[in-house]
Amino acid sequence: MIKRILFAALLIICFYRLSSAQDVNSVVTFHLYSTHTSFPDSGRSKGHLYDSVLYTAKEHYNDSTVLIIAPKNLNAKKKVDLIFWFHGWRNNVDHAAVEYELTKQFIESKRNAILVLAETARDSPDSYGGKLEKPGDFKALVSDVMQGLKDKGLILKNCTSDHILLGGHSGAYEVMSMIIKNGGMPIDEAMLFDALYGKTEIFMDWIKADKGHRFIHLYTDVGYGPKEESERMNKLLDTAKIGYFMVEEKDLKPDMYDKYPLIYIHSLKQHNDIVNPDNFRLMLEHTPFLKAL
Repeated sequence: MIKRILFAALLIICFYRLSSAQDVNSVVTFHLYSTHTSFPDSGRSKGHLYDSVLYTAKEHYNDSTVLIIAPKNLNAKKKVDLIFWFHGWRNNVDHAAVEYELTKQFIESKRNAILVLAETARDSPDSYGGKLEKPGDFKALVSDVMQGLKDKGLILKNCTSDHILLGGHSGAYEVMSMIIKNGGMPIDEAMLFDALYGKTEIFMDWIKADKGHRFIHLYTDVGYGPKEESERMNKLLDTAKIGYFMVEEKDLKPDMYDKYPLIYIHSLKQHNDIVNPDNFRLMLEHTPFLKAL
């Protein structure tokens, strides 16, 4: 117990040190609170029972935090691109930003965009996306994010959102897929990190709807789910006569992201080791939807 407390305290200290340094050097980080995040939501008003443990609504389904990371030299006079990241099980936005070096990788990518981490089930083993699974809620969240950026003076009053990219790890597949289906906003790219446990048909319909959509799944052999579901999705793509590219992570070259809109990358790493140190950065650097600063 003492070790866990010390570890949690260290993470908090590291996060605030990192945030402070970033604010001085290259980015501004801040939190806002939106009624259009996942929770609170009626679907978890009584909490969530998993493996005989009750994860209460008060502790795990009552957080409407949105963490925003914005470059200080952002060029967004008329439009701005947004990257939304969703964490998986037993995590939260502040911890995920540090654990997977999301802020660091975003800064190093030098993209003219905003990184947004919207809270879902906080520190709970749960993929349910709450209100973000409902029609139009994601569109309202984007509006809240845009207003927060305007309030901070980071974008102009008449600036609107442009390209929207979704990224996520593990259980994030559910909220990402439901945003694609019901969010009310066009989504240009989905980056899944060992996260294709289901909702595959939703991703398939989205891919079929527009050849310009980009889908990347980096998956491992850990547990049952992502590897098997990737293989099933490949068969669905074969049936639909839609081309895709498969590669081992050890053989992956950065320019492969430039060549192929649908990529399946098999990794020998562990489930929690595939996001950092560079994978998220490389995807951002080699997407056609984001410009360099």
